[in-house]
Amino acid sequence: MKKLKIGQRLQTRLGLFALLTIVFWIKTVFAYYIDFSLGATDPLQHFLMFFNPIGTTMLIFSAALYIKKPKISYSVMFIIYLLNTVLLFANVVYYRQFTDFLTFNTILSVGKVSSGLGKSTISLLQWYDAFLWLDVLVILLALARHWLKVDLKPLPIKHAFTVTTLAVFIFLFNLTLSESNRPQLLTRTFDRNYIVKYLGLDTFMVYDSVKTAQNNQIRSSADGTDINSVLNYTKAHQVAANPDYYGKAKGKNVIILHLESFQQFLIDFKVNGQEVTPFLNSLYHDKNTLAFSNFYHEVGQGKTSDAENMLETGVYGLPEGSVFTSLGTDNTFQGAPAILQQSAGYTSAVFHGNVGSFWNRNHVYKNLGYDYFFDASYFNTSTEANIGYGLKDKLLFAESIKYLEQLQQPFYTKFITVTNHFPFPLADSDTDFQRPDTDDKAVNNYFATAHYLDQAVKEFFEYLDKSGLAKNTLVMIYGDHYGLSDKDNKSLATLMDRSADDWTAFDNTNLQRVPFMLHMDGLKGGIQKQYGGEIDVLPTLLHLLGINTNKYVLFGQDLMSSKLQQLVAFRNNNFVTNKYTVLGGNGAKGSVYDNQTGELLTDLSPALTAQINNWQAEVDRSLSLSDSLNMKNLLRFYTPSGFKPVDPSKFNYLDQVNELIQTRKALKGKSTSLYSQKGKSTTPLYVTDAPELTDPETDIDSLPKSSHTDNETSSSSSSSSSASSSTN
Repeated sequence: MKKLKIGQRLQTRLGLFALLTIVFWIKTVFAYYIDFSLGATDPLQHFLMFFNPIGTTMLIFSAALYIKKPKISYSVMFIIYLLNTVLLFANVVYYRQFTDFLTFNTILSVGKVSSGLGKSTISLLQWYDAFLWLDVLVILLALARHWLKVDLKPLPIKHAFTVTTLAVFIFLFNLTLSESNRPQLLTRTFDRNYIVKYLGLDTFMVYDSVKTAQNNQIRSSADGTDINSVLNYTKAHQVAANPDYYGKAKGKNVIILHLESFQQFLIDFKVNGQEVTPFLNSLYHDKNTLAFSNFYHEVGQGKTSDAENMLETGVYGLPEGSVFTSLGTDNTFQGAPAILQQSAGYTSAVFHGNVGSFWNRNHVYKNLGYDYFFDASYFNTSTEANIGYGLKDKLLFAESIKYLEQLQQPFYTKFITVTNHFPFPLADSDTDFQRPDTDDKAVNNYFATAHYLDQAVKEFFEYLDKSGLAKNTLVMIYGDHYGLSDKDNKSLATLMDRSADDWTAFDNTNLQRVPFMLHMDGLKGGIQKQYGGEIDVLPTLLHLLGINTNKYVLFGQDLMSSKLQQLVAFRNNNFVTNKYTVLGGNGAKGSVYDNQTGELLTDLSPALTAQINNWQAEVDRSLSLSDSLNMKNLLRFYTPSGFKPVDPSKFNYLDQVNELIQTRKALKGKSTSLYSQKGKSTTPLYVTDAPELTDPETDIDSLPKSSHTDNETSSSSSSSSSASSSTN
């Protein structure tokens, strides 16, 4: 049988299918690399970006092959192709403005999207956008002029089924490779970019639509009475503030240092005679620091985002996935930024050297009421300055000062560090710390990145002292979650003078402790032995700031209260009290350890059994009510007295520098920013030994050119440059 030429094959239904699939695959990959910042960091990720459009495109287009009537089949196939092109193009334009992808809800709210883009839509178009549409016009013309003829021969169903089966196989192969490179890709959902990078734009749309439908179904089943059980629990669960500390930080600035993957055991720990964190050690023991030695992270799959959620809202994360990514775009929050702004006139800001869409922060922060969010687009994130999860810590702190000094005081700010992130990569030029020599590379590197983070925090504190901010600021420091997982702990055991053979589940739980410190000039400090966790941070902070918490929905308690329950709930329903560690999520039927001895208790008294089961019931109820609050979006049914619900549409993180400066100028003599108080920039006061800062005048002192600022906002003298960077 004579082989058909390519031109003849195109005159068949399968030929058109192949043509449309190939062309759409090419322009999708084009968009991936030209318009979308998907952050591929290794050859496999680049391969997946090339590969992932194939399976889903074949699967979608193959639907038309099952239609028996040729003309209708051709028409449906072309319409699907056209709609996919529209979706791709819409995402390209939307991404240029918002650095994010269209979601199901966004498409349904097309009016809001249009208003969000506004008159800038035309300016977002590029000449090469024609590439996304030229093929549509050519194929349409070819069909109209019969250069591509409709094949009137029927297509056997088995051929269509074969194509669909092949498409499914390709997609599953794609999914398997993706999971090998990014485990729990669909359950944890770090970032929409990740779904598109690994599985493609069409898969993301299907995934987002399914998640949206699930969430909407749960929410639609809720009514205003569902919040009552939550309110009853949280009101009964509240404890009185400690009168010795209530209002001690009233009116003070708040700076939160989020220490990535930083565990409590690092405090005062030495490796080869070297202190791993000498500065944080000194801060931990400072007379003006409240330091908590039995403070636990309580995160689930949402990891960092769970920690942020608890500290900002006083509500737990989810049993699966992340509140930020699953629900954060649409849920109602009553978080710290809004509470502080409405109660005491605080300005709020976050500084983070990763893309704004990671953990869906660019949407969640607006719902929390954050005034400003300085993400990677506001920093120099060149290759040598970036570790994969964002800007190195020394650079983040140094390059944030030009924004921090413009904030109106009092301010509530958060710095999210990333250098101490698994697998803890760090060049020798960034540290001279002598790593240990265990059989686990992650363990060895962990101490070097922790040491680097310690140095970065020290540099930042030195700036706070020089600039005068230290005198009027409460600094809160916390570790978000573990850095070394349970599988690494046995390698760690030898460094802790322990035998790996004797390592137990109790030891693993002990390592879930993370630092929590509150430092302020004049604060009566000391190391606190009481047990608590991340859920307890917000009521503790609000009481220090002199804000009554009775009307807010908070699942935690003030850590300084004499009535503190000291019951720490983990997301897997395990828990810790000041005397016992209970694992298994099944109360007294699980494993019960004595906190003092680490001994597994096997003969529990009836009284202790009853007490443990009561604690378990308390933990289960607390987590269940929190889940109900999150999943059903119950806060939409409850507004605390005097609190105004946050309107996320009022926040725009695109031209923040100009907004800050215009605010300062409008306030004139009433401006409370540090810049206004000093009458000049304080960036020359910042000293760092970061080797990447070859041009500190640009990176530390100068504001982005896109902000259209005047000369007074930027220090450009050679003296300021030399002051900003020390020699290595």
